[in-house]
Amino acid sequence: MNGVAIAGPGPERGIVFQNYSLLPWLTVSENIALAVEQVFPEKTAAERAAHVEKYVKMVGLTHAESRRPAELSGGMRQRVSVARALAMNPKTLLLDEPLSALDALTRATLQDEIERIWEQDRKTVVLITNSVDEGILLADRIIPLTAGPGATLGPAVKIDIERPRNRLALNSDPRFKAIRQEVIEYLLGPGGRPKVTLARKLTLPEIEPEDLSLPRKPFSFGRKPIRSREKKVVHTDIAS
Repeated sequence: MNGVAIAGPGPERGIVFQNYSLLPWLTVSENIALAVEQVFPEKTAAERAAHVEKYVKMVGLTHAESRRPAELSGGMRQRVSVARALAMNPKTLLLDEPLSALDALTRATLQDEIERIWEQDRKTVVLITNSVDEGILLADRIIPLTAGPGATLGPAVKIDIERPRNRLALNSDPRFKAIRQEVIEYLLGPGGRPKVTLARKLTLPEIEPEDLSLPRKPFSFGRKPIRSREKKVVHTDIAS
């Protein structure tokens, strides 16, 4: 960072993990306070408490601030994780699909908060997302990943849409549609998994369906030989 090699954790990098990474024996407020105490030791206890309360309120968890992670839904846990990272006021924010488990309203609220923080301090934010629309709404550029294994970075796509961006107005914006189409075409085309065709022979039993309109024959314990035939089965797998 800034020309210095990264050798370990540091307060200049805030990370929101996909799996929440909350300490199960701490409450919502305590999980956030743990980070705040490490990053802002010069603040008084009252100032740190107010700082924690601000971010608890921002993610809509004031009513649950005394609950532990086991008492929260998946979406609520992710909100705690987002609040903890934002409360650190990091120089770089690394977000690993932080909003994927949230309901639409909370997701939109946190999208706006992430953009507001970026506008205020122009921090570097790296957001991993499966939503092309979310990327266009928030980003200056989108870098698609090629399919794994051995995934690499695809060509960057510049998002030259003026800010602030209104998510409702974007739906009718021709530039939004063009960028969206460009990214999706890359993910389904050059960046997608190559077409794989596998062919093998399977021996299938020669079974005919029973005519249910005819009287059923008494069940026989005798076994009749089953004729078999070979068929060539071709399986095509296309994924992006």
